[in-house]
Amino acid sequence: MRLLAVGAAVFSFASTALCAEKGNLTKPLASRLILPSTFKPAQNFKNVNLVHIINLEKSYPKEQINVVIENIASTSQDEYFIPFTSQQMATIGGLEVKDKKNPDGGLFEAGAVEFDPESDTQFYRVRLEQPLAPKAQQTLGITFSYLSALHPLPKNIGQQETQFLVYEFSAYCPSAYVTLKQKTEVKFPSGNVPEYTIVAGGDAESPQKAGSKFTYGSFGEVPAGAFEPVKVRYEFTKPLIHVSRLERDIEVSHWGGNLAFEERYTLHNHAANLTKQFDRVQWASQQYYNPPSTAIKELKFPLKVGSLDPYFTDVIGNVSTSRFRSNKREANLEIKPRYPVFGGWNYPFRVGWNADLKKFLRKLKTGQGYVLNVPFLEGPKQSEGMVYEHIELRVILPEGAVNVKYSTTVPLVSEEISLHRTFMDTTGRTALTLTAINIVDDFRDRELIVTYDYPLLAGLRKPLVIFATIFGLFVATWAIGSIDVGIKGKK
Repeated sequence: MRLLAVGAAVFSFASTALCAEKGNLTKPLASRLILPSTFKPAQNFKNVNLVHIINLEKSYPKEQINVVIENIASTSQDEYFIPFTSQQMATIGGLEVKDKKNPDGGLFEAGAVEFDPESDTQFYRVRLEQPLAPKAQQTLGITFSYLSALHPLPKNIGQQETQFLVYEFSAYCPSAYVTLKQKTEVKFPSGNVPEYTIVAGGDAESPQKAGSKFTYGSFGEVPAGAFEPVKVRYEFTKPLIHVSRLERDIEVSHWGGNLAFEERYTLHNHAANLTKQFDRVQWASQQYYNPPSTAIKELKFPLKVGSLDPYFTDVIGNVSTSRFRSNKREANLEIKPRYPVFGGWNYPFRVGWNADLKKFLRKLKTGQGYVLNVPFLEGPKQSEGMVYEHIELRVILPEGAVNVKYSTTVPLVSEEISLHRTFMDTTGRTALTLTAINIVDDFRDRELIVTYDYPLLAGLRKPLVIFATIFGLFVATWAIGSIDVGIKGKK
């Protein structure tokens, strides 16, 4: 009976997988196309009408370009290029392109073009779903965001002072093609915009103001590469939450029927720094009327229904300033750092929780295959938004899993399969590691689908090995005990 109890305990530790061949992996969505250094986009298109929307309501600028393109070449074309500066290319994230008139359609293939590293102008190449015939038109919806593009001015403020941010852009939407008509709309978090650039031309002097929205244009025909610098300074009373590194682990246990999540954050606040030392008494007195602040007070994690056993720790140890609420409709984890995180301050921490594996995993009707469907990102959901500079997601599968494949709409830069060895493993568990950069919180809850095969013999490998080891130990103990090591005198 004792041996059976040991075996049952061993079963609960079983997890992840043999290293699958790299050829089983799906290719990442993001890749670089290398072209000659003399490359220049051919003038095969013209922008008939373009609306450029810049949203500054969160802690990062999100831009959307709705453009009607027309093929002016004599043959069908399927490559459309979008220009960016080299600085923008280093901070751009989540660029997606789709047919504006077909919202249910899939995303177009989009990737960075590498042709001259010394050039200040770089390009993204968009492959249309179907080649566009001569004189035909199509409406594209292009969305992307920038990290570390907003800067506080002044850089240092008092603990109770109002923060103002600066953002620079072009009144003309940067384009590799001639644009016949366009306008740029800028949405601010409030109407308090003390400084902005006035642009002459168009139907009237720009910008036209309507509450918290400014409109530059409309403008008539402008050539490819046209640029009209604009600088705005506006009020933003919230923190600029920046995660320089997020390590997210998802561990699958078939024997335990459990799915374990753990996330390790390196958190920064890029808001304005304090001019003086932090005043704890002043901070405590403010909490009675809860005024707007650039400090990070708390983080809210909306988890999947059924999540349980959450924990919150930092470099010191367990943090008790957290609250977890779970019922049949929701599961919310609210955490408060040990101290308010003001501008220029950092706060590394980790959170984790468990979930019922049956809600995320299903077995295929035929064969020995399994399908795991989990969110790629489940970070805090804040009204001011969050940005992730580097995300490393690791899915640890059961020991013995093979033929691993994955699918996700999150743009990736690399993937890797390696062995993850932990307590009482034999050969080690398979760890599928996916890396993404420059991701914003709009990508929360994007699906990651992982498929793998898990043969019955692989599931029994560990208990059989443990049984053979214990049995061998008993045999060795019996053999050693039967040896006569006594000292006897000669008769």
